[in-house]
Amino acid sequence: MSIAVYIAVMAVVTYLIRMIPFTVFRKKIKSRFLKSFLYYIPYAVLSAMTFPAIFFATGSAAAAAAGAVVAIVLAYFGLPLIAVAAAASLAAYVMGLFI
Repeated sequence: MSIAVYIAVMAVVTYLIRMIPFTVFRKKIKSRFLKSFLYYIPYAVLSAMTFPAIFFATGSAAAAAAGAVVAIVLAYFGLPLIAVAAAASLAAYVMGLFI
């Protein structure tokens, strides 16, 4: 198959994903349940993509777990993203040295 076919299929799929909500939800959404459900979708998708990547990014599950725990604790206390990422990376690296 040609690369142009692949690009065309990706374009159609991307277009459909973005246009279906506009055609289905023409009126303002009034349901509190549906609003809260749609509010949390980006967080759920981001978590579903991030957590597997965390545990497969290193050669050791223990090092990955150490980095994840440090990141969760620091994020809970409201530290900036750069500090959380740097500390989690450092924790995973240091743990990887000892394993």
